[in-house]
Amino acid sequence: MDRHVISVLVENHSGVLSRISGLFSRRGYNIDSLSVGETEDASISRMTIVVRGDSYILEQIKKQLNKLVDVIKIVSLAPEASVYRELVLVKVEAGEKTRASITGIVNIFRANIIDVSPSTLTVEITGDQSKLQAFIELMQPYGIKELVRTGLTALQRGDQQISQVGQ
Repeated sequence: MDRHVISVLVENHSGVLSRISGLFSRRGYNIDSLSVGETEDASISRMTIVVRGDSYILEQIKKQLNKLVDVIKIVSLAPEASVYRELVLVKVEAGEKTRASITGIVNIFRANIIDVSPSTLTVEITGDQSKLQAFIELMQPYGIKELVRTGLTALQRGDQQISQVGQ
């Protein structure tokens, strides 16, 4: 199954996220990733939704989303024409013997150590999924205590804007 990234502009008020996630649930579509936030206009939020399926499923999702009153615009974000990023926080075991090697890996990946305790380091890293997965795999031998991901967020490359698409 193909991975599809959909950017959806919606009215920014209560209940919109619930209605959209409910639509996916009722139709039996799984959401791999969902991130939501206010745009430059406080009355509009942007949702970045990652789903898996063929082109037929993608079209069905878009048609169902378009039926919702709160949805302003929907755009599929192709990987070659978009920038995808995700934030991951990783708490890793870091004793005296391993702290320097973990710090070296953190620096190579241009990540940031955001919290230090006597036995752990918490690292913040952003990037595309392959970079994040490589970092997580390198941290596993040290002992990952906790890990959290924000979910994918994306924008179209260049001067293309979702508000201009289809106008």
